[in-house]
Amino acid sequence: MTIKDQAKQGIISQLIERCALDENLDPKILVQAVGAGEVVIPHNRHVHLSRPMAIGKGISTKINANIGTSKDHPELKPELEKLKVALDAGAHTIMDLSTGGPIKEIRQAIRDACPVPLGTVPIYQAAVETVERRKRSICEMEVDDLLRVIEEHGQEGVDFVTIHCGLTLKAMEHLRLRERVMGVVSRGGSFILEWMTYNQKENPLFERFDDILAIAREHELTLSLGDGLRPGCLMDATDGAQVHELIVLGELTVRAWDAGVQVIIEGPGHMSMDQIPANILLEKKLCHGAPFYVLGPLATDIAPGYDHITSAIGGAIAAAAGADFLCYVTPAEHLKLPSLEDVKEGVIASLIAAHAADIVKEVPGAIEKDRMMAEARRHLDWKTQIELSIDPEKARLYREEGGEYHGPTCTMCGEYCAIKTYQRAMRRGRNALKGNERK
Repeated sequence: MTIKDQAKQGIISQLIERCALDENLDPKILVQAVGAGEVVIPHNRHVHLSRPMAIGKGISTKINANIGTSKDHPELKPELEKLKVALDAGAHTIMDLSTGGPIKEIRQAIRDACPVPLGTVPIYQAAVETVERRKRSICEMEVDDLLRVIEEHGQEGVDFVTIHCGLTLKAMEHLRLRERVMGVVSRGGSFILEWMTYNQKENPLFERFDDILAIAREHELTLSLGDGLRPGCLMDATDGAQVHELIVLGELTVRAWDAGVQVIIEGPGHMSMDQIPANILLEKKLCHGAPFYVLGPLATDIAPGYDHITSAIGGAIAAAAGADFLCYVTPAEHLKLPSLEDVKEGVIASLIAAHAADIVKEVPGAIEKDRMMAEARRHLDWKTQIELSIDPEKARLYREEGGEYHGPTCTMCGEYCAIKTYQRAMRRGRNALKGNERK
């Protein structure tokens, strides 16, 4: 039986118990949510994760960090270093998006070093093999090769895979009816679109979805149903093509659940803040409450170099409205392959957004962290403040850079510290009150 099969029968496995403990949740509540498809636990049956993760309704918002080689930077070592940085910073899952170098060997090395759920986009490998090995164009990819690569990823221990199966011929009609500013910005989506237009055929990942479900069931692959038509700029958000794809993904979700396969729905993208809550509601309705995995969304398009911030703004709004899973965006987004520092900054920004949203969603234990920080600040307890920080290393560095950092206050206010002044005033008030009482 699959994880979902067991959960539907109310079987509380060790995996359910472990994730429930991590989430401060009753295992009975978690197993019910997994059975209903509102929560997923991506965990390939061929591996044992030391840090499994539950993703979905009623539990803490999770963060994914993308790493992976490119044709210009095919080396494995930097990506393993990024993996460590992302995990140390607090990423809950990792996706390997490699398109350069020996992709299979790179993926296996990342899998071996990754204690959390690992995701991939199999069509990347299929496309690279077609172009690099067979010297053909992407539109000449063989359908059987696509399925072979998906199965290969399952056999090798990948926990969740992005499958762009909602981009159909009918969805393409919407692209023709309303021309977009940015067109299609999903790399996997663009591969499928080119294949469909060249071959004048339906999306093979849509047509062969039952075969994909069989592979997913055999290897316990969670399907992350990709948004090949996600908006690449604010002007393209919430158009007919995007919504049509979401409707298709909702239909495929039910088919996957019937097959005992866990499902995540991927979402936008770039979107103005006022549209974000409506998009979350739309996904939850059309996709029957399946966990929603969003890239950002970026709340403005004019901040290259700072898109980890634009993403955190959109991500906080999205998660507060019910999104379950945030894909980080780094400062290097739209500009280059991220560095180690970019990876860390991206994870931290997303973690801040996720935690702020968890407070709104009343996730168990979320507000308690802020209460503890407030108490530490009230007592000018710098050691505890640093320990409670999302990024203790940076907090400690800033404290030390302040100069007289061993004193009770910081160098921003020094002797004019509002907290010290308030406490002094309150002590005087209490002493005055006691003096009056004695009189």
